[in-house]
Amino acid sequence: MADPLHVVQKKPDPAGKEKEDKLHENLALVKNIFVVMSGKGGVGKSTVAAALATGLALRGNHVGLADCDFHGPSIPMLFGISGEDLTTAGDKLIPARPAENLNLGVISIGLLLPDDDTPVIWRGPAKTSAIRQFFEDVAWGNLDYLIIDLPPGTGDEPLGIMQLLQNLNGAIVVTIPQDIALTSVRKSLTFLQKLNVKPVGIVSNMDGIICPHCDEKIILFSEGGLAKAAQDFHTEILARLPMDPEFSKAQESGKMIEWMTQNSEWKNNFEKVLDIIEKTAAGNK
Repeated sequence: MADPLHVVQKKPDPAGKEKEDKLHENLALVKNIFVVMSGKGGVGKSTVAAALATGLALRGNHVGLADCDFHGPSIPMLFGISGEDLTTAGDKLIPARPAENLNLGVISIGLLLPDDDTPVIWRGPAKTSAIRQFFEDVAWGNLDYLIIDLPPGTGDEPLGIMQLLQNLNGAIVVTIPQDIALTSVRKSLTFLQKLNVKPVGIVSNMDGIICPHCDEKIILFSEGGLAKAAQDFHTEILARLPMDPEFSKAQESGKMIEWMTQNSEWKNNFEKVLDIIEKTAAGNK
């Protein structure tokens, strides 16, 4: 049986070289690019991407966050910037700034829609064009990190983004600790393997729950399958992030930045993800 990823590999297009040059010129000052992906939706991928961008910015880095999940753009809500209008400088879009005292810029299709109820009803070519604009027509400037929140799955859009960008530092795969999600994790890791993108590691989200009475973590699902997937694909589980009602409140009220400055088991566990990302970036220099 033919390898489907090889079937859809993009052929060189000499006529498109000028576009490629423009895109890579626009990203020339971006030192490190990481993608956050998941094999299926609803596992907290965007939450992890937002926390990653915020945590890196709080460590003094200049960070950009590109929300490429066009059909579920939740990044603006997490930062409390839904409804804000993006500004332009010349022919470039200026990323939104969730906090004036933080070097974090955000681009999302959610900031370009008239309201939160408006769906993105686009076919593939329109989404491909918009994705290119996110990297070509946005004034990202000098960044230590560009974090990309990919659409869920391993289809056309994630594949297109991976092929569009050069020199990706790596990818974080987000999942939940249920057997029903395990197949999607393995497919995501195989996808990265086929595209020669390094899997930095796996983040297991909604992994247990913190008891509100004793603050102990209650394990809800089996953990063996995820550990085996990490072993089989020569990567690691970076963090197990518990469900926390206080974090849910923070997300719904747009308090991601405030949450990442507080002390909690969720945030403390996430520090390892930040450490590994910075270590990976340093190793690629």
